[in-house]
Amino acid sequence: MTIDDSLLQTLRGITGPDGVLTAPESRLAYESDALPFKGHPDLVIIPRAAGEVAPVVRALAAAGMPFLPWGTGTGLAGGACAARGGALIVLSRLRRILELNPADGYAVVEAGVVNLHLTRAAEPSGLLFAPDPGSQQACTIGGNIAANSGGPHTLKSGVTTNHVLGLEVVLPDGETVTFGGAAEDAPGLDLRGLFTGSEGTLGIVTTATVRLTRPWPAWRTLLAAFPDFESATRAVSAVIAAGIVPAALEMMDRKIIKAVEDAFHVGLPRDAGAVLIVEVDGLREGLDRVAGEVERLCRSEGAGEVRLARNEEERTALWLGRKRAAAAIGRISAVYCTQDVVVPRNRMPEMAKAIEEIERSSGLGIANLCHAGDGNMHPLVLFDDAVPGQVAAQKIATHAIVRKAIELGGTVTGEHGVGLEKSEFLPDLYGDADLDLMMRVKRLFDPQGLANPGKVVPVGGWRAREVGGSHAG
Repeated sequence: MTIDDSLLQTLRGITGPDGVLTAPESRLAYESDALPFKGHPDLVIIPRAAGEVAPVVRALAAAGMPFLPWGTGTGLAGGACAARGGALIVLSRLRRILELNPADGYAVVEAGVVNLHLTRAAEPSGLLFAPDPGSQQACTIGGNIAANSGGPHTLKSGVTTNHVLGLEVVLPDGETVTFGGAAEDAPGLDLRGLFTGSEGTLGIVTTATVRLTRPWPAWRTLLAAFPDFESATRAVSAVIAAGIVPAALEMMDRKIIKAVEDAFHVGLPRDAGAVLIVEVDGLREGLDRVAGEVERLCRSEGAGEVRLARNEEERTALWLGRKRAAAAIGRISAVYCTQDVVVPRNRMPEMAKAIEEIERSSGLGIANLCHAGDGNMHPLVLFDDAVPGQVAAQKIATHAIVRKAIELGGTVTGEHGVGLEKSEFLPDLYGDADLDLMMRVKRLFDPQGLANPGKVVPVGGWRAREVGGSHAG
């Protein structure tokens, strides 16, 4: 795309000369998020302050240039990939915690604040930000809001949307609006909910007011080892069916266990076909009884070993293994593609069988991580893009996984977002009228079709209507 010199001059006047990157080598780091798919932004713009985002967007809108937000590039669905070129607006410099209010349980933060940094800032007050994605050490609050991220400890507390009280948003024409605020239950239409999970297709979040919560005073963390993946999934349903809602209920299969142990030596049982990490929390009184019931249920579904973390050190080791599991896969595969399907909990054993069949038929390895308590499964399809045929085989395998999840009454994403990767599957979930309504909402906020075009809502084929403007889609 040819970029007018006057646009570059305007943008540099807003962000400073080092805030606009045009050289090809300076844009390489922004070609893709964590999905192995590359785009090529024509411009990378790095505002120094939240107040610079609106004039940047106004300048881009006036020039008819598409744009999209970028946090730290940890997304797993291509939501931050500039697949159609345009301008990438990097929010990583917007990292101020503007207000921390322990008395009322909220914080006001800029979009570039790293998730874990917020929790660490709140810890002296005995509070935390509950959503804890696996990329917690690097991902930003703005990115969490864009994708409606979850994490291991959101089974009980809810994903990001349950913790957003207010948003400051720059709309695609450059207007700044505010939805909600520190007060609970703002009246009127829930535009906070509409923007949470919209992946930058309706505008760019610059500041957020988020809920902080106080953890329960006691916990019990158990590791249960099962002979196979399928029996572990049955135990998940058994625990939830018994009326127990753990703070976290995570699963790792044999391939993940081996990779984690080889990399980090956290004490996972290498001979297990799968393990569950079950954490229950609450008041100290009665918590041992709940943990004992979890152990009983796991053993009834075939667990050969159930281990209780005896102290904070052992608990931390277990969670270290889970949090670093995806990174450990790099020891056994050159490349992998992470799926993010969700199925009803009682259909997880069927999904486990289907994944095993897809693994056999594809000739590729598949490792499994799961936020198992809410049926959110992360099959990691392992391949080598340097080997002829493996990229195509990976695509066939991942598509088969997604379609099987839909067949079982599930959905295509639990926390990673739709992005580039999943939009083609939305017609399998929604009818034409549903998708048309989504397009009409998109058009209402973004009549030119400039805000992160080509993401989330599918266009083309049956849906050949343009969202508006030559860049829509």
